[in-house]
Amino acid sequence: MFKGLIFYMIITSKSNPIIKRVASLSDKKFRRQYGLYIVEGIKPVQECIAAGCEIDCIICTEENDGLFSGATVVSDGVFKSISSEKTPQGAIAVVKIPHTPLKPPKGCCLLLDCLQDPGNLGTVIRTANAAGFGEIYLINCTDPYSPKAVRASMSGIFFVKIYSGSPDEILNVLKGVPVICADMDGTDIFGFVPPAKFCLCIGNEGGGISENIFQKAAHTVKIPMNATCESLNAAVSAGIAMYTLKNNINKEV
Repeated sequence: MFKGLIFYMIITSKSNPIIKRVASLSDKKFRRQYGLYIVEGIKPVQECIAAGCEIDCIICTEENDGLFSGATVVSDGVFKSISSEKTPQGAIAVVKIPHTPLKPPKGCCLLLDCLQDPGNLGTVIRTANAAGFGEIYLINCTDPYSPKAVRASMSGIFFVKIYSGSPDEILNVLKGVPVICADMDGTDIFGFVPPAKFCLCIGNEGGGISENIFQKAAHTVKIPMNATCESLNAAVSAGIAMYTLKNNINKEV
């Protein structure tokens, strides 16, 4: 097919090696093997490029070819076979997972302990980016680079540093940083004044914070609720806590 005077090809086979590799990235095993993850949607791909992420390749439909220089063009049918969206927009970026060796945080940070819902994790990443928590430490969490988590992060994943490690490894790099655990028996968060630099810990959706992490807490805080409400969603709790604590730093409440 010709576009102007330039000859280019459209991939129409789902068996194409490029397509098979992209399709495999829906599986955590292959994301780890290739060190790649998927960003889908026109705006997210554009934001990924603008953020300076290391992009392996861009796949798009013929309709969107003009939006992305050097993209691999595929048929609508092939694109649908690699898309995780119900209504695909016709653009996917295959992005290199950042290599982030464990380091102590530079500012206020998050510690997420055993978060298992990718939607929750992605939403926490989105809110952390908005609230200025630029470093997120993960212990036994779901994969932040799964399509659902990346989608829920709303491009926040491009702008935060994500570290993963064992409890001992994470706690070691957090030495000297006061850990604030969210717990129903803690101090009312709205009256709590945190130190200038701290690590906020959010636990598992059902089981809360692991005992070995909880024992390292310098402070525990709670979000007061009506008696008719047993608990808040982990991502909602994290959002309230991040903004409240940041707002209360060095303030008389």
